[in-house]
Amino acid sequence: MKILRNNLDLNVALKKEQNIGFVPTMGSIHKGHESLIKQSKKKCKVTIVSIFINPKQFNNKNDYRNYPKNLKKDLKILHKIKTDFVYIPTITDVFRKKRKQKINLNKKDIVLCAKFRKGHFEGVLDVMDRLTNLIKPNKIFMGEKDFQQLFLLKKFIEKKYKSKIIGCKTIRDKNGLAYSSRNSLLNDNQLKLAAKITRNLLSLRKSLTKVNDVKKLMNNEYKRMSKEFHIKIEYFELRNKKNLRKVKEIKNSKIFIAYYINKIRLIDNF
Repeated sequence: MKILRNNLDLNVALKKEQNIGFVPTMGSIHKGHESLIKQSKKKCKVTIVSIFINPKQFNNKNDYRNYPKNLKKDLKILHKIKTDFVYIPTITDVFRKKRKQKINLNKKDIVLCAKFRKGHFEGVLDVMDRLTNLIKPNKIFMGEKDFQQLFLLKKFIEKKYKSKIIGCKTIRDKNGLAYSSRNSLLNDNQLKLAAKITRNLLSLRKSLTKVNDVKKLMNNEYKRMSKEFHIKIEYFELRNKKNLRKVKEIKNSKIFIAYYINKIRLIDNF
């Protein structure tokens, strides 16, 4: 495994490489990331993982400062699973050039997280545009847990570059909870609560296939979960997988949720 700490290292390392797989991360490597890296190693000749906490996608300065980080542990994991390259750029490396044109979301895309986290996805699209331009990967591997992010990036990146974005299934622990870097900010009781909410939603997904009034059941579940689990739910919606439009039928749809346990924001889809 070779560690690349600046753009010169990156250019030298990838100069003669072909069929490059790229897994972008903000560190705090977990089993979800490991799964993406394994997919890349299967489908590409070389795999590069980036570790970069992007300041532009945080609309809360404290959230950016407190984002979990443990580079030593990350590198140990990445070495163990035989990652080819790890790119750890500075803010200057990534944002050395000013954008000629500001990134704006279409009005129809300002739903779910985009509605509640102003500027978040513009920041994600900006950094992924820059990283894709620097690395020039053939394939980019991303998880379906951040489904809206995957949806927006697929449209944006594939329109501009030859890189193909590969969506990979959400990896969950034995209790059903999706692996996330933010999980490390939860204590044991909070993790148990998050797992309980997840099992509840997996069960709801099955129930929705058996009822006529999907909207009514969704509304009832929203009220029940808020009260029973004492959580603040930011959004709880059924949307079409292909265009993220709100729907009232279960076919080709997903349940999307964002909620807070204490001050930690968690998202998932089922």
